[in-house]
Amino acid sequence: MILHVACYSEVQVIEGWGLEGDAHGGEWDRQVSLLPVEALEKVPAYKKEEVQHGGYTENFTITGMPLEELSAGKVLRLGDAEVIILYIGKEEYKEHGRPYIVSREGRFGRVVKGGKVKVGDNVTII
Repeated sequence: MILHVACYSEVQVIEGWGLEGDAHGGEWDRQVSLLPVEALEKVPAYKKEEVQHGGYTENFTITGMPLEELSAGKVLRLGDAEVIILYIGKEEYKEHGRPYIVSREGRFGRVVKGGKVKVGDNVTII
């Protein structure tokens, strides 16, 4: 399930681009970022407060799927849109705030089918 959508209750996701109006959209492999809530369990105790209250950096915060099922190559249906996961984490880890966990456990991918996505939509592997 989608818990948070880039500071909106609903967004338009554009095939081959990303979120409408998002600075990270474009013709590249990290058009969309997702953070599974379950990844927060991997945050060390001394970082938890900073990460949980550091503000959102991901496009979508999702829950309800085991991390091991969210591997590279999987296609997710998010509302009406579809995204293929291409990367887990980033090449360079961030050390502060929300980016700490997003840079390690965030899922990044490309939009293969556009559509509307809103808070409360289901997330499924297709």
